[in-house]
Amino acid sequence: MLIFEEFPKCMSSRIARAGSKLPLVSERPFRYTGRMIQTELLLPPSCETALLERFLKAEAMALWAVRAAKGKNVPPGVRSFLLRHEEEEARHLKEFETRLGVQSHARTKLPRMPNQWWALVIHLFGYETLGLEFAKLLVQVQPELTSILDDEHVHVDFFEHEVKKILEGGGAPAEGARDSARAWWCRLPHTVDRYLEGAALEPFKRELRRRISAAIRMRFDGLGLLNRATL
Repeated sequence: MLIFEEFPKCMSSRIARAGSKLPLVSERPFRYTGRMIQTELLLPPSCETALLERFLKAEAMALWAVRAAKGKNVPPGVRSFLLRHEEEEARHLKEFETRLGVQSHARTKLPRMPNQWWALVIHLFGYETLGLEFAKLLVQVQPELTSILDDEHVHVDFFEHEVKKILEGGGAPAEGARDSARAWWCRLPHTVDRYLEGAALEPFKRELRRRISAAIRMRFDGLGLLNRATL
């Protein structure tokens, strides 16, 4: 999943209410048994609807972004991955539409994406890392959605590997990737704030913002995108 903003402009999505809602909260007592990691807080069930609504919007944006990326000049192995990625995002979107009883807004025009692969891969990698951090939050209130978290790990690992290849190759593409990463990093605070809006998440907003940003910064720094760390 991508927590996606149109390149270079932010994109908003509308959600049309349709049909009856399904029960969102599991009947069994809330219990989180996973290993605590950097971006996790013990969120209560009251945050569930807010998280699902954000994932619905994010999955719709992710699907459009992947479709737009397929039209760019990408390496052959990447194109085949994007095809699988598109199928997974469509399946995730349907899952959240069913759970919330809503239909995501259809879009006739795909979002604008970078043309150069070294910039496009940073765009995809960045928003996949953000999506992964939100997926970690989602499984706290919906443990049965761990398959989506697993998919997010696969997406992040794939694009991280592609970024490494560009950086290891050096030259103008590597410098361009670092420039793109710095530009993406500057847009991140606004993106995170938008996805943490709402009364249910307000008590946790400051800490979540700090933890999510720290986790993504660690990934970027580990690759040498925001600094000159050795790969």
